[in-house]
Amino acid sequence: MKNIYDLLTPCLILDEDKLLKNIKRIKSLFVKKKYNFRPHLKTAKCREITLELVKNFGSLAMVSTIEEIENLKNCGIDDFLYSVSIVPSKFERLAKCLSEDCEITVLVDSVYIAEKLVKFFNQTGFKIKAVIELDLDGHRSGVSPNSKQKIYQIAKLLNDAKLFRGVMSHAGESYNITNKTSLLKCAKNEVDQTLKAVSFLKSNSIDCELITIGSTPTILSNYYDERINEIRAGVFVFFDLVQAGVGICKIQDIAISVLTSVISINEESNSIIVDAGWTALSRDTGNANHTIDYGYGQVCNILGEVIEDLIVSNLQQEHGIIRIRENSKAKLPVLKPGDLLRILPNHACATAAAHNKYHVINKKKKIDKIWNRFNYW
Repeated sequence: MKNIYDLLTPCLILDEDKLLKNIKRIKSLFVKKKYNFRPHLKTAKCREITLELVKNFGSLAMVSTIEEIENLKNCGIDDFLYSVSIVPSKFERLAKCLSEDCEITVLVDSVYIAEKLVKFFNQTGFKIKAVIELDLDGHRSGVSPNSKQKIYQIAKLLNDAKLFRGVMSHAGESYNITNKTSLLKCAKNEVDQTLKAVSFLKSNSIDCELITIGSTPTILSNYYDERINEIRAGVFVFFDLVQAGVGICKIQDIAISVLTSVISINEESNSIIVDAGWTALSRDTGNANHTIDYGYGQVCNILGEVIEDLIVSNLQQEHGIIRIRENSKAKLPVLKPGDLLRILPNHACATAAAHNKYHVINKKKKIDKIWNRFNYW
């Protein structure tokens, strides 16, 4: 068992107790509801965390890379939803992951790709199924629920080849919300727009086996419609400052942090310089639209306790510049080179992606496990 003071910095710290509490919180939402929950594995990219999710939620999973399927297929998952619009160059690699006990469903938002997927199936016999990705808010890729002709053409092509499963949407703009009323409105829009496409397809004799929606903020809005049969979320395992800004978690719920060493004190600029730059934290801000701007991360002491109004105000590749938040009356803590701090991330997915392992702390704040994580595609 290692002491946190023995670790080389910068490195990623995971509070296992907080992780398990976050998973338990989401599980409690689904006890009496009729839909399935599909956790997104992209945030953690870790075998141990995946096994915990399978134990709590079953054998469904969403991924953002084929690498995740290849690394986590043997964790008890039999139904993967690949969350990035598919292209033909990835068909063969995905097909190698298929088996009698493992189904893979991809996202399609064009007639062209639907035709290519059907052609691949007809030529190889490999059955990669698909859902139509819906674009609800101009957030990224997908088909507008109002584009009825396009939705019908894609669904008809896939359905005739018995590759069609249904529709998928993601309320990406929920990450910019700062109050419960707006969040509820966003969650309702997510449901209504998705069901509009489902209803249209049904009126044209095409049924959706899978009607899947989700984002961590909207599932925690408590808006529920039994016509949706699957909900998805991912960042809830760790939470982060963006989720705290939306208002669906507290800062104390955030399960990961970056351990960093003070390397210099700049008295002229009233700054603390640490060895966690953008390569360890990422340049993701994410809080600019929220009530509280945390810069590039909230600074905590070695125990993970927030130091009031102390934030990472700027980043260079291997340097983090820590200052008191503008207009605050707080004072810079007295520190010296070699002292340790912890920084809570704005976006857990981006920060975790900078590291290849989790140093897992227990209730006594001791490092008793190392869990590997993987990156790449």
